Amino acid sequence: MALKTFKHELIFKLVISFAIFQTVIGGDPDILSDFIVPHVTILDSNFFTFTGMRTLLRAPPPTVFKVLKASIVEFPALTGQSVSVAVLQFPAGSVNPPHTHPRSAELLFLLDGSLQVRFVDTKNKLFTQTLQTGDLFVFPKGLIHYQYNNDANNSAIAVSAFGSANAGTVSVPNTVFTTSIDDGILAKSFNTDIGTIQKIKAGLVPKA
Repeated sequence: MALKTFKHELIFKLVISFAIFQTVIGGDPDILSDFIVPHVTILDSNFFTFTGMRTLLRAPPPTVFKVLKASIVEFPALTGQSVSVAVLQFPAGSVNPPHTHPRSAELLFLLDGSLQVRFVDTKNKLFTQTLQTGDLFVFPKGLIHYQYNNDANNSAIAVSAFGSANAGTVSVPNTVFTTSIDDGILAKSFNTDIGTIQKIKAGLVPKA
């Protein structure tokens, strides 16, 4: 019964959040047609329907931070529509690591729980806030930001809207430490030694 109640509450909150996000201003180039149809053989209402969020109602709560996206990649009907969304699930004590979205601002609506949110501007000023259920927060386009659920006992869930069908995500830890940037360059850049850089890289390797 508790699980059924949770699902009903989740559906209601998602409906409200998606209604709010209809006001998000799009940032993608205007198109010269009603919509864009990329490589489909049958065009009907199914093309404009995304069912990927149904997994939220079937799956148990995640044990690590999880993002479920509806962007141009997962939902091709968004092509040219200047909008996308993501559902962010935060188990107790989890973090969405520092990252940027190069093509859009992010408008986050906290559905349940509490979150510590932060972003840094181009003058290196850190903006901080503690969000409670029902709060909204905007992360300006292209700026490094993160979210952290510092509640050791309770999870949190949020929906983020973007003014682009393909906002892009650049993860700071992964971009810096899991690409092909030379260890020596990283050691000089962070004023440390190569051994420390290699330990950081090892820590970012996905667990088997």
